Amino acid sequence: MENFYTMGIDVGSNFIKLILVDYSNNPKIVDKHTEKIRKRNPSVVAEELIQSMLKRNNLQYEEIAYLASTGEGDLVKRKRGHFYGMTTHAKGANFFFPDAVTVVDMGALYVRAIKISTDARVQDYKMTGQCASGSGQFVENISRYLGLSIEEVGTVSLQAEAPELSSGICAVLAETDVINMVSRGIKTPNIIKGIHLSIANRIIKLLSSLKAESPIIITGGMSLNTGMIQAIEEQLLETGKKYVIKTHPDAIYAGALGAALWGGFRHIRLKEKQAVMV
Repeated sequence: MENFYTMGIDVGSNFIKLILVDYSNNPKIVDKHTEKIRKRNPSVVAEELIQSMLKRNNLQYEEIAYLASTGEGDLVKRKRGHFYGMTTHAKGANFFFPDAVTVVDMGALYVRAIKISTDARVQDYKMTGQCASGSGQFVENISRYLGLSIEEVGTVSLQAEAPELSSGICAVLAETDVINMVSRGIKTPNIIKGIHLSIANRIIKLLSSLKAESPIIITGGMSLNTGMIQAIEEQLLETGKKYVIKTHPDAIYAGALGAALWGGFRHIRLKEKQAVMV
């Protein structure tokens, strides 16, 4: 099989993830980068990231066989194709764990539980609404209110002694709960752990509704939140569910990686069609 490079770029509401793949019989990750958008133009940030990664790897844009986007792909100017988020997270999770049958994408705006086939095709899914208090954006908003960076949240959650559960399903109501907790003097670790447990409970309900099977792979922005993973495992014990939870150090790149891999697959199919037509 021909060796070539592909790129996948995942444009989210807060972060852009970019990954470079050496696509061959055994595709491998060559380079990766994540960048917070802040108040900048996402299209400009995406182009700057692509140029920076090309330069870092001594490559020209023309040497990339396929640049694929996912997420807010309309913001990527020079892509060759776009793939839906569930499709790319399924493919990325399958790359990390070939035995994956269920993926939980914990994104900024919602959580998606996705049932996948052995060849990483989406078979079914369940998801929360954008107003739900189970999103990454909600966790980031609460952490900011409590004076924490998003990177600190997981570690702080592990320090909890008496978690205080949030009753609000809607993010607005849940944020009101947190304000009340602070006024009552509830310690920050207990507030954070309570939020994590509430989100974990919602995830387990999604998995039950989906009739999910193990192993369950956690991807997306909250996949490296150790407190969140622990909360899911604790809630599983509480409910008696036998799910096996897995994550990967590069799980935040699952969407970008899946886009790069599907881009490589599409590139090969296009070349095969062209060969037949000659």
